[in-house]
Amino acid sequence: ATDMKISQRVQNLKLSPIRKLAPYADAAKKAGKKVYHLNIGQPDIETPPQFMDAIKNFDEKVIAYGASKGEPFLIEAIQKYYAEKGMNYETGDIFITNGGSEALTFAVMALCDPDDEIMVFEPFYANYTTFASEFGAKINAVTTSVENGYHLPDAAEIEKHITPKTKAILLTNPGNPTGVVYTEAEMQTIAALAVKHDLAVIADEVYREFVYGGEYKSFGTMPELDNNLIIIDSVSKRYSACGARIGCIISKNKEFCQQINKCCQGRLCSPILEEVGAAALYTTPVSYLEEVNKEYQKRRDTIAEGLKSLPGVAASDPKGAFYVMVKFPVDDAEKFAIWLLENFDVDGETVMFAPGNGFYSTPGLGVNEARLAYVLNCEDLKRAIYILGEALKVYPGRTC
Repeated sequence: ATDMKISQRVQNLKLSPIRKLAPYADAAKKAGKKVYHLNIGQPDIETPPQFMDAIKNFDEKVIAYGASKGEPFLIEAIQKYYAEKGMNYETGDIFITNGGSEALTFAVMALCDPDDEIMVFEPFYANYTTFASEFGAKINAVTTSVENGYHLPDAAEIEKHITPKTKAILLTNPGNPTGVVYTEAEMQTIAALAVKHDLAVIADEVYREFVYGGEYKSFGTMPELDNNLIIIDSVSKRYSACGARIGCIISKNKEFCQQINKCCQGRLCSPILEEVGAAALYTTPVSYLEEVNKEYQKRRDTIAEGLKSLPGVAASDPKGAFYVMVKFPVDDAEKFAIWLLENFDVDGETVMFAPGNGFYSTPGLGVNEARLAYVLNCEDLKRAIYILGEALKVYPGRTC
């Protein structure tokens, strides 16, 4: 029998750097170790009870297909959320998707032909590469550095990277994996370049409610971008409902919306029960978000203080989201991550993080960097950073 032929396109996809070390973590747990997970942005905050209540009260006789573009009650809830932030969208501007991931996939599908480019600022959320590669598009990465807090280079430097193949500028604000919150001046730079070169701006704003320092504004408050802007949003992080897989794509560009409508029809609809739950999440009182924000601020301060005490470790100073990028004094952060799981523990406990190389597309960058997600309570974070410090003292590949 001959083997089936697998496409080059799928072979070119990479394993998630955030999940590819999972087998090592499973083995460590089997061996009886406790693993502190700093590797994945899965908040430990409880999902608001409104979500469960709405689903428990759902009492239709048939789980029928829903509306392709999303249920009107959920779209209305999202409109109201945005209106309260000074952004007014019509019903036709909002499409419900299976998480922010599908929203990003649809955006790439609607904007890019094979070999077209999407500009990102590295380090960036690793799955952006997957979403681009799925449609034969390429990531065009502009490098930023820990030294200036991963802020953007100047307009001239960014413009050098724009080619006739560039179709969109994709950025997370606040940033994953860096925690950067872009300044108004940086946002104006992006907006001006997008308008000048007829590019889409894909603003992934799923961490909007997690801002701890300085000013934050949404790209949706910039009227000059009305025709170029695509906002990606999700309930995953904001309401600690990652597994609900409900996101949305928002744009005032009518032609773009017509194309997204086709994508939505092609996948029929988002899960109706989750849409019921998600609509209820949007009724969560603002006090919930404020409490969560305070808790994350405490965690950020805890991890920052812990990292400062580790000799040879450089860390960004995150102003938003719940990640920090660090530079370790090691030969290779991925090897260090595996060594922590396979060969190291303090009283039966060890730590897992996401190696930094997966957040870069320029070969050779991020080799000694890592992303830590501060999604654990402060006591656990202190313990995890202590374990990291002890590990760095004895890791055979330490460089200084």
